[in-house]
Amino acid sequence: MRDLEKKIKSKIKLKKEEKKQKLLSSAYKLFTTKGIKNTSIQDIVDSAEVAKGTFYLYFKDKYDIEEKLIIQKSCQLFNEALKNLENNYIENFDDEIIYVINYVIDELVKDNTLINFISKDLSLGVYNDKLARLMDNNEIGLYDVFINGVKEKNIELENPDVTLFMIIELVSSTCFTAITKNIPLSINEYKPYLYSTIRKMLHN
Repeated sequence: MRDLEKKIKSKIKLKKEEKKQKLLSSAYKLFTTKGIKNTSIQDIVDSAEVAKGTFYLYFKDKYDIEEKLIIQKSCQLFNEALKNLENNYIENFDDEIIYVINYVIDELVKDNTLINFISKDLSLGVYNDKLARLMDNNEIGLYDVFINGVKEKNIELENPDVTLFMIIELVSSTCFTAITKNIPLSINEYKPYLYSTIRKMLHN
């Protein structure tokens, strides 16, 4: 009887997650084609083929689902970067952080739709306290990798939290402009300046 109850609960949970993901996918497609302003909640639920009431089980309004999408997309970028890092032996902590940043930048360069959607909000994927519930997994994110790395390598930073936040905000804002407008330089010309600054930040 207990096994049956577990199976039923598991199926219900799976269906709920499927509906949530359908809403997220539909919202992303609509936001990036029609724009957030021109997309209604009714548009989202119609596209996802779910009842309007289902939307409000997971999201407050369309701006809430927008924020959760930004968190999801930016988190996925950092997690992909970290997985790729695992396949490359890099001993130096500075080089590890630069590798992750470079991977994320290159992925954003490839996807014009994604960078315009995330805009300058990459840090949401690192710092949002709702992230664990949203992603529903146990993956170690960039925040943990950075904080643990600072401790393990005995890097003397006055406030590692603040340093990481400053690095991600610097990357997010300046790279968005460099990629989308080539200001102050093209992204490839800008990278050496960015990485030099990050290295300095890692050593006060």
